[in-house]
Amino acid sequence: MKARTLRKDKVNIITMGCSKNLVDSEVLMTQLRGNGIDTVHESSSKDNNIIIINTCGFIDNAKQESIDTILQYVDAKEQGLVDKVYVTGCLSQRYKDDLELEIPQVDAFFGTRDLPALLKKFKADYKHELVGERLLTHSSHYAYMKISEGCDRPCSFCAIPIMRGGHISRSIDDLVKEAEHKAANGTRELLLIAQDSTYYGLDIYKKRRLADLMRALSDVQGIDWIRLHYAYPTGFPMDVIEVMKERPNICNYLDIPLQHGSSDVLKAMRRGTTREKQEELIHSIRDVLPDIAIRTTLIAGHPGEGEREFQEMVDFVERMKFERLGVFTYSHEENTHAHTMEDSTPEEVKQDRANYLMEIQEQISYDLNQDKVGKTFKVLIDKKENGHFVGRTEYDSVEVDNEVLIDASKHYCRIGDFVDVKINTATEFDLYGDVVA
Repeated sequence: MKARTLRKDKVNIITMGCSKNLVDSEVLMTQLRGNGIDTVHESSSKDNNIIIINTCGFIDNAKQESIDTILQYVDAKEQGLVDKVYVTGCLSQRYKDDLELEIPQVDAFFGTRDLPALLKKFKADYKHELVGERLLTHSSHYAYMKISEGCDRPCSFCAIPIMRGGHISRSIDDLVKEAEHKAANGTRELLLIAQDSTYYGLDIYKKRRLADLMRALSDVQGIDWIRLHYAYPTGFPMDVIEVMKERPNICNYLDIPLQHGSSDVLKAMRRGTTREKQEELIHSIRDVLPDIAIRTTLIAGHPGEGEREFQEMVDFVERMKFERLGVFTYSHEENTHAHTMEDSTPEEVKQDRANYLMEIQEQISYDLNQDKVGKTFKVLIDKKENGHFVGRTEYDSVEVDNEVLIDASKHYCRIGDFVDVKINTATEFDLYGDVVA
């Protein structure tokens, strides 16, 4: 009888969903490698014998994608291609009992705050000395920085508090240390993320301290851009805009999910605000910092949204002329407050409404981009693809916003460098230009 050759474990981490999940995967990878365990992220290699799937459970499409991925690797396990499959993240947190019954081939399920338990499966210790250090899964010139975990907001449609728990801020000292470590390893841009960034500090400092945090991060040598995401509008701390104005390395960019443009729907959403208050806030922000790019997201088809309420949202978009906009269709999520309401809008109507809003936004974005033609912008180069170097201005975040394309046959750029680019032409979502001295 031939003895089986023992091979060293090699772990492949698969990440589903948002940038917050990506940060969690990077922390997990750092801890595993810190324990001497060979770990990769989303490798296509066939030599990974242990799979960890970091799932998303936010809306139906994301849940289905996570489930399909679990089934794909469970099938690989049954074929003998991998030895073990572990599942963690939001879907696992939310539906652990159901998943254990439905997919028993998975070796273990873990929640969003079960990192030490997951490490124990590898006989690995949680290394506190690695806190603040993180192996990046992408180019090192930018890095997401999660400033807090969880959320205390009561939004009707959102299951995040179910999956992520209550709001917990990280200390300013810890975040500054992480920023210093990243800067020393070549990071030029920090993207601040959270479930609710404007709540930052209330739990540990008993007051909002997002502006103080941004000042402290702004002082870190080597960080050229700091970008703020997921700013909840209700109770928005305007001192954050003052800090943006005074600090040149804080981008004139704000991601502030407003979710709707009808006061009646905002009330049904339990957002604690009205359309009028939201418009007043946007005007106030632009009064202080006219040169700001505001990104927002909206939901089409929430319970209570009829034709009148949808038209109010259309008018809202046309009046506000957001620099960046994303639109999602409402997903009827169990155990949320909105699940008690009737989800009466057909899916095709929700999608038609979302498409209509994006058609309006395309024209707004096209007009705003035409104003950039002939002007020169500082651009951070992210990648090279399809014969172009691709970068972003300070008004654009990674993957979700406009890109600047530079003809690689005419110019050479290094990934992670800043260059000055004069814009020659523009489309709805892309700018084309030449590098200038």
